[in-house]
Amino acid sequence: MVILLLFAGRLTQIQGIDADTYAEAAANLRMQTIDIPTLRGQITDANGHPFALSVETRKVFVDPEEVEDAERDRLIDELVTRFDLEEEEVAGKVDAAPSRYQVVATKVTPEEWREVRDLGLSGVGAEVDYERVYPEETGAADLIGFVGAEGHGLEGLEGYLDETLAGEAGKRQVEVGQDGTQIPMAGGLVREPEAGRDVRLTLDRDLQWYAQQALADRVEELEAQAGSVVVSDKEGRILAMADYPTYSQSDISGSGPKEWSNGAVASTFEPGSTNKVITVAAALEEGKTTPETVYTVPYALQYYDQTFRNSTNNGTQRLTVNGIMAESSNVGTIKIADEVGGGVLHRYMTDFGLGQPTGLALPGEETGVLTDPDDWWGTQLPSVSIGHGLSVNAVQMASVYSTIANGGVRVEPSLIAGTVDPEGEFTPAEEPTRERIISEETADQLRLMLEAVTSDAGTAPQARIDGYRVAGKTGTANRIDPETGSYDDGGYTATFAGFAPADDPELVVQVVLHNPQDTYYGGEAAGPVFNDIMSFALKTFKVPPTDEEAPAIRLTEDEGARS
Repeated sequence: MVILLLFAGRLTQIQGIDADTYAEAAANLRMQTIDIPTLRGQITDANGHPFALSVETRKVFVDPEEVEDAERDRLIDELVTRFDLEEEEVAGKVDAAPSRYQVVATKVTPEEWREVRDLGLSGVGAEVDYERVYPEETGAADLIGFVGAEGHGLEGLEGYLDETLAGEAGKRQVEVGQDGTQIPMAGGLVREPEAGRDVRLTLDRDLQWYAQQALADRVEELEAQAGSVVVSDKEGRILAMADYPTYSQSDISGSGPKEWSNGAVASTFEPGSTNKVITVAAALEEGKTTPETVYTVPYALQYYDQTFRNSTNNGTQRLTVNGIMAESSNVGTIKIADEVGGGVLHRYMTDFGLGQPTGLALPGEETGVLTDPDDWWGTQLPSVSIGHGLSVNAVQMASVYSTIANGGVRVEPSLIAGTVDPEGEFTPAEEPTRERIISEETADQLRLMLEAVTSDAGTAPQARIDGYRVAGKTGTANRIDPETGSYDDGGYTATFAGFAPADDPELVVQVVLHNPQDTYYGGEAAGPVFNDIMSFALKTFKVPPTDEEAPAIRLTEDEGARS
């Protein structure tokens, strides 16, 4: 009797006094808090054209407990027909009671869902979802990247800017059935989802597409292994960043890390003769020479145990510094570097941005190699002065030529213009750092020398553009095979860097081709790509043609000044 009385008392307590407490505890066991998808921010060009955006979709589900027997066959038929599904699979989900939640279709457009909803069939519902979309043919896949199945950024800017783009998911409580399925109708809203911020880039969509197409055509034509193009203004704002090989963001299954890598920052190379502009800049700025200083330049020069040669055997010449640059003379540049010295040359290379991060902080970026001058051996100074024995990425070399185009002031490269919140308010990115590297006078002298490179007497007449004065520099360097680590099978790297108009620079283009076949000299291989892309960029940004002819400059001792 005592035991029975205790049981009765306890039962009274549970059913009466503590009934609400136990009911709440039981309900809590059946409830879960789940995320409500939110709208991921767009990635756009400078004018708001999207490179990546999220579109609203529907996740269509059935509640088998709510499906009326009289409507079962019709419901199955409608779902199979409208969403191109297998009848057996749909029937299994419709008949899955006591389950209350069976997803039958995802990525359904709102219009498609409204058509199903308006049929008035029982037991079918939908939830709001979002799908990441990449407009076709933007040419920016390697830069933009993509998101994974869960909607989080995995590669490129999608990964790097994930926290900004993702926003904050909402929270909803749902009831969990005996079989573990969620019943969304049973829960309540805990927190509204907060949309992500849009990211506005400095890119121009049309120029990005064109640069990608021009690069791909040339890489395939020359059977090159890879290539990159960087287009910027003189202030270092990136207007296009193209890379090849590339991939489709809408179907990443057929690609891998090799295609996803952004070679403009991830692939390093020896700059070759494009680096000579830094050697000459250091000599001019330090007062070691002048544009018209004459040097005796033989075809070959013995330096310690190594012989350095010019690319063409023109015998012994008496060239001015202008002529050394125009002809891209290795021997002449080495003689100038000897006057500058290793420590000073290294300092200028560092000031121009070599051997250090670009400032873009892009995934996979490699800073290249620029060894300390204290570690240079006997032939390192001449090698580095002509662009060998160091490595750079395409953005770094584009920045060197932007600095010259900008009158000697280096502006750290930039790619992100700012962000836009869900209310449409734009917040600009922080201003990039600025630093004067060389005087405006030295920059002007270099511009004239680089303009001579595109003359008939220079190494890149292919880079000339009708109506515009063009300045630039070719580069050809042996390439290390990334698989063997040897020069033996690496082929060559062909480059061209330049700007236009030479008299009032606006735009800079850097072209890199890795291991082109047959045609591998910078002027012949990369020069035409520069011409093509620069011509399109000048038209796109409505840069007016040049009014004045280039001034005459003297290239050799025994000739008058020539244009």
